[in-house]
Amino acid sequence: METAYQTRRAELQTYFDETASVTWQKLTSNAPVSGIRATVRAGREAMHNEVLSWLPQDMTGLRILDAGCGTGTFAVEAARRGATVVAIDIARSLVETAAERISDPSIRSRITWHIGDMTRADLGSFDHMLAMDSIIHYDARDMAAMVAKILPRIRRSAIFTYAPQTPLLSTMHFVGKFFPRSDRAPAIVPVSGGRLMDLLAAETNDAWRSSRKHRVNSTFYISEAREIVRR
Repeated sequence: METAYQTRRAELQTYFDETASVTWQKLTSNAPVSGIRATVRAGREAMHNEVLSWLPQDMTGLRILDAGCGTGTFAVEAARRGATVVAIDIARSLVETAAERISDPSIRSRITWHIGDMTRADLGSFDHMLAMDSIIHYDARDMAAMVAKILPRIRRSAIFTYAPQTPLLSTMHFVGKFFPRSDRAPAIVPVSGGRLMDLLAAETNDAWRSSRKHRVNSTFYISEAREIVRR
């Protein structure tokens, strides 16, 4: 995993910190966006609301990992519900934007922001983990390895999203390879949910099982969430 994963992580860090920083800040705000990006925003909001519904309304006393926090929408909502949140992302500009957007001191005090690798062990242990749209750019084996590396420190549940392997997404992924590298964003890698779960079972000695899943299809945003719990 390590060489391919580190190379990919460096590409994503450069992209989200430099090329797409302003775009991503607009997408995760109320600023006007194009029609295509509006469908992506709507899809992300629908997925955000769905995965939040899988977690307790009252998170007082719970410790939550927001793995790949971006501009912090999930971290803020978890903190609003009373959780202590550790939010981490590889893109410094997005983490800084997330922290700057919080005006409520009670929310700010419940979130610790980090810049770096979401799999690092020194972040501690957690009741729940969410990785929303943060592993979608990696190969299926690396996705499974990343989640598996975090799971020993998760007590209750882990939720992650991936791009399901549909004909449309597979075609877009294939066609995108023909654009000049400088003109394209890091590709989202479509994967089979069943294969991803098989890889994860192999990585964890089948210690976790799938609890529920949900798919959102909002034209240019197609994503599937999966919740797993300990057996």
